Amino acid sequence: MNYAEFLEAVGKRAGMPAAEAANVIRATLTTLAERVSGGEARDLAAQLPEEFRGYLHKEVDFGERLDLVEFLNEVRARTGMDDQRAAEGARAVLATLREAVSAEELKDLESELPKDIRQLLHPVRRVGA
Repeated sequence: MNYAEFLEAVGKRAGMPAAEAANVIRATLTTLAERVSGGEARDLAAQLPEEFRGYLHKEVDFGERLDLVEFLNEVRARTGMDDQRAAEGARAVLATLREAVSAEELKDLESELPKDIRQLLHPVRRVGA
């Protein structure tokens, strides 16, 4: 998946214009990088468009312990969006990420995330949607 496709997919999923989608992609990937190990962040970056790789760069090899509320609060703070918009954006980014990386990389990523954050990678489909 290239940059434009990723950006468009996030925008469609979250109902956001491109600039807002780009902002939430930056915030979500930066927060995700803080949560996973340095090795996992590098592996993930290698499978994403070059424009996003810098968001996953980190100087330390360990991940911070963040639960879902803390994760979404970080995304909200980085985007300046309200709680609901930031959560919708983060879900859209992680759902798109799921489609953009290999099954093996997705499994590796999920192994480093707590269950509540892993749920963002697998959005629930609404009945009738």
